[in-house]
Amino acid sequence: MDSAVSPAIANSESHGPRWRQRAIGVLAAVLAAVLVWVVAVPLAGVDLAATVAEGEPPMEIGVGAVIASSLIISLLGWALLALLERVTRHGLRIWMIVAVLFTVLSLTGPFLAESGAATAVLALMHLAVGGVLITAMARSAGR
Repeated sequence: MDSAVSPAIANSESHGPRWRQRAIGVLAAVLAAVLVWVVAVPLAGVDLAATVAEGEPPMEIGVGAVIASSLIISLLGWALLALLERVTRHGLRIWMIVAVLFTVLSLTGPFLAESGAATAVLALMHLAVGGVLITAMARSAGR
């Protein structure tokens, strides 16, 4: 009997199953976005509004929209990573490149905000979700 333990098994035994680590990463990304929203909107009084379509009134960005959007994006990121891991042995590397590019490109969205403060808050939310999710997914893969 071989007493050596593979790194993947050792990782899952010491930190829980991979799916649990990734689920915690998704929740942490959502909580990071909510934390930014709580500090900015109710505490600092930033009016978080963005123009969605020309000629329409600005849309107020509430905590529900923050939770829904960060949760959906995080779950889609997890699904993409799982798919890439199944079809290529470089799944994590490819996913990391896509995730960083997606995070950077998502920073164009905050420029639709109605004020400089709202732009900064939205950019910080995008970076918080991207940073937390990228870190969590990389750690869950046993890097």
